[in-house]
Amino acid sequence: MTSPTPIPFSEPPYLSGLPSPYYDESHRKWQKHCREYVEKHLLQHALEWENEETVPDHVFHTFAAANMLIPNLPSPLPIEWLERLGIHEIGGVGIKDWDYLHTLIYTDEMSRSGVGGPPGSLTTGFAFGIPPILKFGSRELQERVCPELLTGKKRCCIAITEPEAGSDVANIHTTATKSRDGGTYLVSGQKKWITNGIWSDYATMAVRTSGPGPSGLSLLLVPLKGTPGVTMRRLRVSGQRSAGTTFVELDDVVVPAANLIGVEGAGMKYVMTNFNHERLLVAIQGARLARVALAAAFEYVMRREAFGKALVEQPVVRHRLAGAGALLESLWAWLEAFTFQMTRLEKEVADVELGGLTALAKAQTGRVLSECANCAVLLFGGNGFTRSGVGEIVEKIYREVPGLRIPGGSEDVMLDLAVRQLVKNYKNKTKHLERPSGSSKL
Repeated sequence: MTSPTPIPFSEPPYLSGLPSPYYDESHRKWQKHCREYVEKHLLQHALEWENEETVPDHVFHTFAAANMLIPNLPSPLPIEWLERLGIHEIGGVGIKDWDYLHTLIYTDEMSRSGVGGPPGSLTTGFAFGIPPILKFGSRELQERVCPELLTGKKRCCIAITEPEAGSDVANIHTTATKSRDGGTYLVSGQKKWITNGIWSDYATMAVRTSGPGPSGLSLLLVPLKGTPGVTMRRLRVSGQRSAGTTFVELDDVVVPAANLIGVEGAGMKYVMTNFNHERLLVAIQGARLARVALAAAFEYVMRREAFGKALVEQPVVRHRLAGAGALLESLWAWLEAFTFQMTRLEKEVADVELGGLTALAKAQTGRVLSECANCAVLLFGGNGFTRSGVGEIVEKIYREVPGLRIPGGSEDVMLDLAVRQLVKNYKNKTKHLERPSGSSKL
């Protein structure tokens, strides 16, 4: 339950007793259900599991059985599929009533431990690997894999990044060569930093099916676990240690041609569309991690004494908290407004109007998280530099920062993409105002 007097910055304003125009009764009931469920089945063990660098298998299945992985999908939810599977509500919210504000609440609540690994071990593949199949996959492909994926009987990940191609998606090298009879693809290459890969039965994978550049890319559903030619090993990364970050090697892996998602050559478009959902969820997660760090620091400086008084009595400490807090609450206000806009726009319109801004929000979140984590570590002093003890959580969040600023499109690429998209949209909207070539300037 929400504390009647939360530590400053520890909760979004709408959970701190302040009014909000965004949340209705459905959202507030969902938040209460979500907090109770996530607290019981994830948060109370999250730090322990992160230190052990693995989350027990039963946790994924527990969430799947309660339909608590479905919220990772883009809104509106795939109503037809869910109803066929007997899923009509999630935590008391009807699937037809679900919107992106429910998604925001879920993502925020899943991130309250302050570490990205445990929630990421459950959600990442579901959130980003399944949606392209639902949106672009053939009916035959969906019928074959969606029942088991949506119910958690099998797992899927998203596999875009390679050792030599991260944010530069157009230069992916992994090849998928079609057989002469057209019945299969032969896939060879490497994928790196693939979250949840080690546990996944499938990967929604970006592959090169023809020449260089973005027009040569396609999306293919590649079987992983137990498949001849597939070798996987876990990678140890700075943060999100329990999320199953994986290096995947593919050596002449035979994949049915029917596993093509959509059409050949459209992979770049599909990937970019999928990124919008991914970047919004990353931004919401990052805002909560920043909140956990700043709230921990605030609580610490109110009881930690130095120079004969509590640290919070020092003006320089208050100044540092104020600067980070202003950034955090400004970011959260933007994310709430942004998410509300998602609930009012058609998906196709939102992809165009908000695509660049999604990249900008993701980039800004990384900067705000960095500032809040730095603030927390500095105010904790030596305790914030220690992997155990009173400063353990802020030390962990400090190591989580690159995991927000790099995956899903690195920060500098996001900033550039945002402005390019805004310029493109502006030019498209004002094209009718341009003078015909050769016309008078008067």
